[in-house]
Amino acid sequence: MNTKPRSSGNEQPPLATIRITNLRLRTFIGFNPDEMEKKQDVVINIAIRYRLDEAVLEDRVEDALNYKTVTKRIIALVEDGRFLLLEKLVADILGACSEHPSVAQASVTVDKPHALRFADSVSLTLEYESGAAGHLHLLEKAS
Repeated sequence: MNTKPRSSGNEQPPLATIRITNLRLRTFIGFNPDEMEKKQDVVINIAIRYRLDEAVLEDRVEDALNYKTVTKRIIALVEDGRFLLLEKLVADILGACSEHPSVAQASVTVDKPHALRFADSVSLTLEYESGAAGHLHLLEKAS
């Protein structure tokens, strides 16, 4: 039984979504003196929408968007980095998520637990869409 989607040649490839849920890491985040001296917990949630081309549907690993590679890059970025603002941290992670040429959209939310005394968490979400000039400008500025 053939499970490949049929293509007329002019159609856009189907989109798939990879979700990375509750990636818990520690980093230097904040500009208060105590925040600059000790790492804090962050919780990262990512959704990456990417085009499924023929190579992927034919099980060619070398052409696939490898979520393990993306996750390792994010772990290194976060754990080795120092960030004054949550916006910078989220923008850098979003940049790592949108590097692969097949990525059409990405969304990154980072929670900073216990950032406010009476709240469980403070979070920030940024989104990327290929071809959207404003998002690309934001990423270039934040890098």
